[in-house]
Amino acid sequence: MAQEWSNSIASRDVIEHRASFWTDPRAMNPSSGGEVIAIRTDRNAAQLVEWWKNSEGHNAMLLDPRFNVMGAGISYTNNLFTIWGVVNFFGYTTLPAGTVTSPGGSSAGGGAFPPPPPTMCDPAVKHMPPTLDLSSAAINSAADLVTINAAGQLINRPSTGNRTFGAAKVIDSGFGTAKEVFTTDWDRDGAYDLLTQWNDGRLTLHPGFAGGGFGASVTLGQSGWAPLTLAVGGWCANNRLPQVVALEGTNLYLYPNVGLADMSSRTLMASGVAARKLSMVDYDADGFQDLLAIKSDGAVQLYRGAGTPAPRVEARLTVTTGWQDVTGIRPLRDVTALNSTGVALRRANDVVQYWDLSSGSLASPSNITGSWAGQRLAQ
Repeated sequence: MAQEWSNSIASRDVIEHRASFWTDPRAMNPSSGGEVIAIRTDRNAAQLVEWWKNSEGHNAMLLDPRFNVMGAGISYTNNLFTIWGVVNFFGYTTLPAGTVTSPGGSSAGGGAFPPPPPTMCDPAVKHMPPTLDLSSAAINSAADLVTINAAGQLINRPSTGNRTFGAAKVIDSGFGTAKEVFTTDWDRDGAYDLLTQWNDGRLTLHPGFAGGGFGASVTLGQSGWAPLTLAVGGWCANNRLPQVVALEGTNLYLYPNVGLADMSSRTLMASGVAARKLSMVDYDADGFQDLLAIKSDGAVQLYRGAGTPAPRVEARLTVTTGWQDVTGIRPLRDVTALNSTGVALRRANDVVQYWDLSSGSLASPSNITGSWAGQRLAQ
């Protein structure tokens, strides 16, 4: 749990506690608990501990006699803060079976916990989020609005803060027969790429460059992708590479990121899903990506993620209605403030709206000024 949350806050570059660490079922109903976080601009793990020790409140938690089980997570990044540490503490009247007295050690109650079974979320390698100057790149940030016009040109409007956007700029062409275009850092090199679902059934990647423009198209799927409804993002908590979630009929599948190889492997996430459009965004602000499923009647159902392949097992909340005219939905970050989240909607009558999600639910929408006639919204 601690490593999962350390990875999450490091990859998002945001310092926050996990709201659900106390109620997470993996905590096995503790009688007491706490969490400490620290970051540094160097990679000195020992000094993270010293910072906690020198903070009265944090040191009290480290020394709290009620806590008898702990877990630590450390993540490294190439941002201003290069090391992120999270420690979770829990207290139990009866220690959970398999609790060990040292890392990899044993106890009278048994050996260490067995490793979790492998899933499609497991990363092939560890990818740390890099930091690049994207001022010359085609897409400058996760807050930019990207559209496709009637001529098949790809247009970017860079975010200028507080729900405002700069002048429209053509960044590529030839996307007239695309079903959907997704902007994502597919290879985690710091620059935004174009993952495109084509009407002829292909799935391709145009790698983006920090210095501007995109590379030649690479085919990730030869055929069969046209009927699917897709969403792209960091669904898996332990894997910093983005993944693809696909709805085929009423079955929801997770496709792992295999780089530039053929994307043929997948795992069933859920069944009985009804949606004409999907979008992946952290709806409830818990650090995990969720799915917004827009139904044909305009109702929007929420499938909350927990960082693992399957969504949370719970009743599906209808978070809003009246979205039957929505033709495009794009998750955005940093539009209203640093680390803010929200979605942009392309609606009837050439209207584009922004709905903020930073509070963990949909706020009142605001229209984004601009000429949107004949343009589709990229995701």
